Amino acid sequence: MGGARRVGWVAAGLVLGAGACYCIYRLARGQRPGSQRLRLRSSRSAEDLTNGSYDDILTAEQLQKLLYLLESTEDPIILERALVTLGNNAAFSTNQVIIRELGGIPIVGRKINDPNYSIKEKALNALSNLSVNVENQIKIKVQVLKLLLNLSENPAMTEGLLGAQVDSSFLSLYDGHVAKEILLRALTLFQNINNCFKKEGHLAKPAFTKGSLFFHLYGEECAQKMQALVNHPDADVKEKVTIIPKF
Repeated sequence: MGGARRVGWVAAGLVLGAGACYCIYRLARGQRPGSQRLRLRSSRSAEDLTNGSYDDILTAEQLQKLLYLLESTEDPIILERALVTLGNNAAFSTNQVIIRELGGIPIVGRKINDPNYSIKEKALNALSNLSVNVENQIKIKVQVLKLLLNLSENPAMTEGLLGAQVDSSFLSLYDGHVAKEILLRALTLFQNINNCFKKEGHLAKPAFTKGSLFFHLYGEECAQKMQALVNHPDADVKEKVTIIPKF
């Protein structure tokens, strides 16, 4: 059970990192069916915002209180409730902008490093809703890639990462026009996974399914992108590409 949940949020992170999270990642838990009409509520205390009905559109002031609560509490129950409330409110375009302008994306992004997997899941769900806004996507790529880089250094996570189902747009991270910060992180992710893959002694290709990260990273399309990046104008990118072993 724990392993399945771990792969679940890793897969979600990969999809988010690719910027392809328009309703692709859906949590089975914490979802509310239907499209109920939401209503505005008057100002309440920060913890009150996490109790009772989650079907309320919060004001900017209330969202600010909620973000402060996420930063100030270590109570896992309150954190989960706050992330659920924030995630539900992040489904609305106006709130996607407000949360970004309040500095909420890094606050939520830091919660995907929490050791509690339920908190990770709810943070990823909130980021998924926030990422529907185009201006939010770059900030969220960056946040998720930081997590994935940490995971990719651990050989024990290699099989789970490579087996995660990823949308084909993940490979857009390796386009030459991608911002240098993101491109270098994406290349380092590939390098780390490659190193761990070799270190684990996986000389024969395991039976990863079509659509998995393995399928994309070691496919022809990715090989072509790597070859194109050899001629990238930035020296750091060129150097990073050349040290990734060829399979």
